[in-house]
Amino acid sequence: MVDNDSLVVDLRRRLPGRGAWLHPDPECLRLAERRRAFPRALRVPGPVDAVEVRNHLEQHA
Repeated sequence: MVDNDSLVVDLRRRLPGRGAWLHPDPECLRLAERRRAFPRALRVPGPVDAVEVRNHLEQHA
């Protein structure tokens, strides 16, 4: 989900709106960012900030 052009981690899967699945692997996040997959999957214009997702993956790696 995107909130103010930032990706949000929804562990409970309860937030409204579109979502995107991501493997819990920092390499998958890096690849998705490089391919600009999040704006396309979430149908939002422009880039999105993935800092919260990156921090979540690093904490649980």
